[in-house]
Amino acid sequence: MASTTLICDTEPWKDLKAHVEDLKNTHLRDLMNDKERCQSMMVEFDGMLLDYSRQRATLETMDKLYKLAEFQAASLKQQINRMYSGEHINSTENRSVLHVALRAPRDAVIYSDGKNVVPDVWNVLDKIKAFSEKVRSGSWVGATGKPLKDVIAIGIGGSFLGPLFVHTALQTDPEAAEFAKERQLRFLANVDPIDVARNIAGLNPETTLVVVVSKTFTTAETMLNARTLREWISSALGPSAVAKHMVAVSTNLTLVEKFGIDTNNAFAFWDWVGGRYSVCSAVGVLPLSLQYGFPIIEKFLKGASSIDQHFCSAPFENNIPVLLGLLSVWNVSFLGYPARAILPYSQALEKFAPHIQQVSMESNGKGVSIDGVPLPYEAGEIDFGEPGTNGQHSFYQLIHQGRVIPCDFIGIVKSQQPVYLKGEVVSNHDELMSNFFAQPDALAYGKTAEQLLKENVPQHLIPHKTFSGNRPSLSLLLPSLNAYNIGQLLASYEHRIAVEGFVWGINSFDQWGVELGKSLATQVRKQLHASRTKGDPVEGFNFSTTTLLTRYLEASSDIPADPPTILPRI
Repeated sequence: MASTTLICDTEPWKDLKAHVEDLKNTHLRDLMNDKERCQSMMVEFDGMLLDYSRQRATLETMDKLYKLAEFQAASLKQQINRMYSGEHINSTENRSVLHVALRAPRDAVIYSDGKNVVPDVWNVLDKIKAFSEKVRSGSWVGATGKPLKDVIAIGIGGSFLGPLFVHTALQTDPEAAEFAKERQLRFLANVDPIDVARNIAGLNPETTLVVVVSKTFTTAETMLNARTLREWISSALGPSAVAKHMVAVSTNLTLVEKFGIDTNNAFAFWDWVGGRYSVCSAVGVLPLSLQYGFPIIEKFLKGASSIDQHFCSAPFENNIPVLLGLLSVWNVSFLGYPARAILPYSQALEKFAPHIQQVSMESNGKGVSIDGVPLPYEAGEIDFGEPGTNGQHSFYQLIHQGRVIPCDFIGIVKSQQPVYLKGEVVSNHDELMSNFFAQPDALAYGKTAEQLLKENVPQHLIPHKTFSGNRPSLSLLLPSLNAYNIGQLLASYEHRIAVEGFVWGINSFDQWGVELGKSLATQVRKQLHASRTKGDPVEGFNFSTTTLLTRYLEASSDIPADPPTILPRI
């Protein structure tokens, strides 16, 4: 059990609070002149290079952060070991936290409740491999005998954002794209019928396979979407076609069978896998293997496993996820920066920031300690981001001259799709990477009034063109962006978030905050049904909600209580 001592009451925390004063008059311009400091703030592992020299931190800062992590109230190394050994560190739900087991080698031994779970993981992976090969080879066909070339994966939250990120990143990888030729993978998440319409647009039910992802098979949005696509298939091919065109990722075989899906085509995952950490389970591996083939996705799992092993074995000063996590704690809780921008300089990573936004903000968006004590300090970050250079023409203005927002710059050495135009000064990728290298320095150094005067900038424009600098960032450079590298990147951020939670003393693995809205939506759903079928007035809500609901019902009164089934069309 974690210590009941709040981390803010410890001497290392107080020491860091005092240390902030020491840095107030220190500018990144000066820190970047210290070659020894910069050199010591570069860490390389398995082809990845982390440069955190543009953080507002000295070598002394880092030593103090290591001491904080090692202190009994944080016990970072012990907490990492507890996670990997299957202890129930998710204490509010009494569960292990073992997403590392999802990508562990076949001969690894990882226990949960006294059982080695790795064989179970590989049983599912082997089943996915066999099934995806049948579908891709055409030996598994649809109800009319046609091969299934198109896949729609239905899920929401962690059952959607992670797999979508990996799919988007792989789409333009030459090796993965070759295996995905003439195949389509789409993701249906929003219960909004517009999302259904967009997903089925241009698809033929005869050649479509639907993967329904819901652990309990009761998630309201997912199951309504599943019923909608079941109707789409049934109305075109007959009810018996469902068994050939729909499969499930779930643990509730009773409801899977009741829905009409053959339980032999249900792929398991476990309660020691949180939804937002489940992309390496059947949740992501099944649809991704159907699109790209299991061998490609196995490389993704191996990349994640490489970081898993690094995280649990490397000393703190050379441990990329630990360094990322400690620097986030420093920025949030000591320097007072509430947000973080994730800025990948690769269009293939356009869905990375939305995925990490969920993993981070659902994990660490907590106001109490793991023992239920209200936190007297800030924890968690507001994550957002956009690929460069698009973001530069969007929100970088605020980052350069408005609020201070620590930035993660993610660069790729070798482009997935290189272009070289004759007569251009640099290639397209070099142009992109020129911005990747320039932006962190622009944030760190800024531009002074004196420099502007030397450039003969008119006096009245100097305040507008001055950049204060001293704005922290870090740079992460990957050798390429193939399946293996994508796995590395994902695992690095997953473990970074765990490090933050361990140090802050919160439970990064539950998400009670999403439950309240769900329960209130159930009350509204009942009211809408009663009002539409029986004409019942809106009751039991506050004045504002009553007014809005009444207006909605009045304005949509032409919708019958039991309308005929009309599938969306584009």
